[in-house]
Amino acid sequence: MNASRSIGAALLLCLGLATSARAAEDGVLDHVEANAPAARALAQDIWRLAEVGYLEEDSSRRLQGFLADRGFEVEAGVAGIPTAFVASAGSGEPVIGILAEFDALPGLSQAAVPRRQALEEDGAGHACGHHLFGAASATAGAAIAAWLAETGRPGTVRVYGTPAEEGGSGKVYLTRAGLFDDVDVMLHWHPSDRNDASPSSSTANKSGRFTFTGIAAHAAAAPERGRSALDGVEAMNFMVNLMREHVPQDARIHYVITDGGDAPNIVPETAQVYYYVRNPDPEVVKSLFERVVDAARAGALGTGTEMRYEVMHGNYPVLPNDVLARLVHGNLQRLGGIEYDDGELAFARELRNTLGGKLPPVESAEEVQPFVFRQNMGSTDVGDVSWMVPTVGFGTATWVPGTPAHSWQAVAAGGTSIGHKGMLLAARLLAVTAVDLFESPELRAAARDEFEGRRGSDFEYEALLGDRDPPLDYRL
Repeated sequence: MNASRSIGAALLLCLGLATSARAAEDGVLDHVEANAPAARALAQDIWRLAEVGYLEEDSSRRLQGFLADRGFEVEAGVAGIPTAFVASAGSGEPVIGILAEFDALPGLSQAAVPRRQALEEDGAGHACGHHLFGAASATAGAAIAAWLAETGRPGTVRVYGTPAEEGGSGKVYLTRAGLFDDVDVMLHWHPSDRNDASPSSSTANKSGRFTFTGIAAHAAAAPERGRSALDGVEAMNFMVNLMREHVPQDARIHYVITDGGDAPNIVPETAQVYYYVRNPDPEVVKSLFERVVDAARAGALGTGTEMRYEVMHGNYPVLPNDVLARLVHGNLQRLGGIEYDDGELAFARELRNTLGGKLPPVESAEEVQPFVFRQNMGSTDVGDVSWMVPTVGFGTATWVPGTPAHSWQAVAAGGTSIGHKGMLLAARLLAVTAVDLFESPELRAAARDEFEGRRGSDFEYEALLGDRDPPLDYRL
């Protein structure tokens, strides 16, 4: 069956789901609601912890404990990552997986108030809402496990605890270790400022740290005896910035100098710059990254310094699946959006005043966005998973409409009932979608047909980050 026929067949299946399936969904929704108080508490615990990539020890333990208390068998420390885990419930086939993230971002500590107020100076914050991500996925998993046990239906639900999404590519190491090889369908979601289940893709991404080594000397008394590592960094950056004129329109290259020396009167002995390269095509990313490496080599040659680089992470673009997206979109339309109470409206309106640009109305949190393909310019390690198993994701309004990710405003709303409402909508949507997939082998087959058609019969997975070990210290 070709992809268009698969999509058409799946649409008929989605429209024709039986009354018994709707009754099953009502049952799993009851389990979500029963776990709602514990889910809010779990999310707030992880929000307060705000642990960054590969250091999420307490956050991971709390998620594992939540699932273990609800009958899951938990395997911790998978794929060589101490904070990664796989939690399983049920038995047999099909296997439906749910991804759960829980890492925070550095430097974005924020109280749950609609004005800039850090909880901890230079502390981390959940500016991408991964505390909600992990808690919703665990809550949905628990509801599905209870439904499987209650109905006696065969099948396995797995919740994958995936650390370090923010630049650490945690899921890539789980993919490389084969932990998704027997999964029939993978579900995921992400906090957002809107409710949207449209099919989407992302950019492939490869990053690296470039470290230059020179010769220290007194910058005034003996400059001729020094070789500046910072000059090497600046020469590299200059050449890469010239290169921007000669790259595809949809490429992105960005960097930050992570070490520029210690004092102006000391010729810097070491300096470092951290680069990201993005494009929707992973082959283009590979070639652009090699051009960046060439610029680094040239910078070192021209400044009399030495250069070494370390690939930090690499992600594939998300492989969309229209069959699954239409299923999720239909379920989201039935479940509806987010309605604020008076206190939430007041919070949202005050926070909205801190946002710039043209903003959607606060009330748009109640809406479901139209179904249309979206090309996102960001990157995610969900991409690698999506090339190994049919995968679908969506977003719910956990933030005030108009709020960008990676902002203090996202941290603030994510620590309030606004974030919790979006989280519980996500848990319900994950749960009912899983029920549909457990109950319809035809739907799973149609999704698999489209997946194989898009991926191609000759695809062989090779991680963009190569065979490196997980960079467990990348946030230190």
